[in-house]
Amino acid sequence: QVQVVESGGGLVQPGGSLNLSCAASGFRFTIYTINWFRQAPGKQREWVAKIDSNGRTDYRDPVKGRFTISRDNGRNTVSLQMSRLEPDDTAVYYCNPFYHGTQYWGQGTQVTVSS
Repeated sequence: QVQVVESGGGLVQPGGSLNLSCAASGFRFTIYTINWFRQAPGKQREWVAKIDSNGRTDYRDPVKGRFTISRDNGRNTVSLQMSRLEPDDTAVYYCNPFYHGTQYWGQGTQVTVSS
């Protein structure tokens, strides 16, 4: 049974940091590209960052230099370290394992950046 579980969200002040985690099981984690998406209230879901099976990373322009994605294939986990958070980063964050058209979604974790 496939499971994708995000955690680590919360309320943080502008300029603060959070570390999101995605724990996955039930599929060959090591061959999947792992994406992070986010969806703010009233907006479409948008891609944030990705890490492929070789560890190569890419980021949405507004988060470059502030967010870092990493993976631990031994533990089937992916982390998204977020720093210098801004109110516009407020959203539900989703982990999205993807491989050749097969993809999975977690339930998401809420990140709120507010003073």
